[in-house]
Amino acid sequence: MKILVDAFGGDNAPLEIIKGCRLCREKYEGVDIVLVGNEEIIKRTADTNGIALDGLEIHHAPDVITMEDDAGEIMKSKSGSSMAVGLRLLSEGGGDAFLSAGNSGALIMGATLIVKRIKGVKRPAFAPIMPSSDGPVMLIDSGANIEVRPEMLQQFGIMGSVYMENVLGISEPKVALANVGTEDHKGGELQHEAFRLLKASELNFIGNIEARDIPAGVCDVIVADGFTGNVILKMYEGVAKELMKKLKGVFMKNLKTKLAAGLIKKELYKLKQYFDYNQYGAAPIMGACRPVLKTHGSAKAETMITAMKSAIDYANTDVTGKIAARLAQLKAEKEETSD
Repeated sequence: MKILVDAFGGDNAPLEIIKGCRLCREKYEGVDIVLVGNEEIIKRTADTNGIALDGLEIHHAPDVITMEDDAGEIMKSKSGSSMAVGLRLLSEGGGDAFLSAGNSGALIMGATLIVKRIKGVKRPAFAPIMPSSDGPVMLIDSGANIEVRPEMLQQFGIMGSVYMENVLGISEPKVALANVGTEDHKGGELQHEAFRLLKASELNFIGNIEARDIPAGVCDVIVADGFTGNVILKMYEGVAKELMKKLKGVFMKNLKTKLAAGLIKKELYKLKQYFDYNQYGAAPIMGACRPVLKTHGSAKAETMITAMKSAIDYANTDVTGKIAARLAQLKAEKEETSD
């Protein structure tokens, strides 16, 4: 297996990405890792920081697409960027998955126009995996598609369900629609029609879900338009970050509280791990016909370990083929009904 990595994607690239890939090379046997980016800079950075590059391949890409660049530049002035070159390599069969911490909009556009969509998919979607009290939960979409149609939300549910079942091993994943209430009639026209389509599908659809119920893990896949999903995701991350910060302040207040913290150190560490978005590594871009994954823009070397595992697990399953089959079946059923 070969995983392509955008060496210049993210706030801490290329150093943390190179360090992370070095750790991954030692951890994951039988996995070849290709650093895509400016070869001279990669080698100089590695040499300056004492990072061995043996066992790591380098594929030269002269340019970088930054977080400030317009997404469309990946097809224009930044077609020679590490992200664009890596995606082309993936589309040509030069790797089994592509991983980047870079510009989200550019990655979505590149996945759509360079790697291409799975046949039948109307729009690719960001699908981060988040922690809950009952295990991992996928939020699809979380920002790629601000305006959607009901049939797109149905497809998001199908793609999310296939991924969670095949990659994370969840039998009959529970799918829910993000809404302003749990009653069937809640929401606007988009939610009403999406609810009908999801309910009529073969998914294990449990109905509407309110944002406050997500941390309890009442479902495995949350379906949302990109605007709603992104708000949920950012609020989720922000509350977790502030909660841990406040908790640390409480335990570091004085000697007595510090002693108390020492007594429950293991439990506090488990709580911190529970809220850590890095534990699930990278978000798959569902709908691309080859595995493309986005890890956090502030990814550090340790983040790359779990992100790499996500890429390996995704590449090891025929998720894209199974999604294509499900969508083809859905299309056939619709045509049969309309005849």
